Amino acid sequence: MPLIVMCGYPCSGKTQRAEELKKYFEQETDRKVHVIGDGALGIERNTVYADSQKEKNARAALKAAVERKVNKDDIVILDSLNYIKGYRYELYCLIKHTQTPHCLVYCLTSAEVSSTWNTSRDATERYTQEILDALVLRFEAPDSRNRWDSPLFTILTDDTLPFEAISDAIFKRKAPPPNQSTQSQPLSSSNFLHELDKITQDVLMAILNAQKTSVPGDLISVPGTTEKISFFMSFNMAELRKLRRQFISYTKMHPTENIGHISNMFVQYLNKSLH
Repeated sequence: MPLIVMCGYPCSGKTQRAEELKKYFEQETDRKVHVIGDGALGIERNTVYADSQKEKNARAALKAAVERKVNKDDIVILDSLNYIKGYRYELYCLIKHTQTPHCLVYCLTSAEVSSTWNTSRDATERYTQEILDALVLRFEAPDSRNRWDSPLFTILTDDTLPFEAISDAIFKRKAPPPNQSTQSQPLSSSNFLHELDKITQDVLMAILNAQKTSVPGDLISVPGTTEKISFFMSFNMAELRKLRRQFISYTKMHPTENIGHISNMFVQYLNKSLH
């Protein structure tokens, strides 16, 4: 059943709010509630968040744990920072694929409050100040205008959780419809991986060539697609290549029957990830 994604600075009250939600739904419904988080997976914060590869692996482990628990009957609460926009988009793709609603609960605190709460923790549970400051700087705040951040419930320190509104968001809303980029289908062509590699590379080259004559505000047409790239700043080749690798990895696991859709899917993915 539904996925509730917690989000916020380190030490912003996410775990306490997750426990409040768990207690509420267990009392008000007959459903099981699974809370998945750094603690449950044994993630050592100061070690993991100091190393980008270890952090990436930890996010992948959290996502995999969510995917294993999401079903037609239970509620899943993901209690982690979830501070990267692209990662929240991946979670959105997951719930589209499994056809279940979701919502985001954003525990909003100042950096100063989070730092104070961190120092009040037991020494073994604290973030180092250096790690905490770095995570605050990297934090990408959710925006309800983004489909993957909506419905969004922003909770201040002294707020009472809007339990009924959250319940309505996950039980009375329809799941987002699946699209070609999230439906898992069997490979229909022996040269699928070759085409995936070639098409995504062609899209990147078209974007890089077009930006030479574009100005901010232009919509860049990409040959072979009906989608356009919104040009708002110079595209960084390293970032585009990183997004291409992420898209290829995801598409390998969720291949499309129609190779002709790959270009559109990739441009849609870039537009979501670059803005």
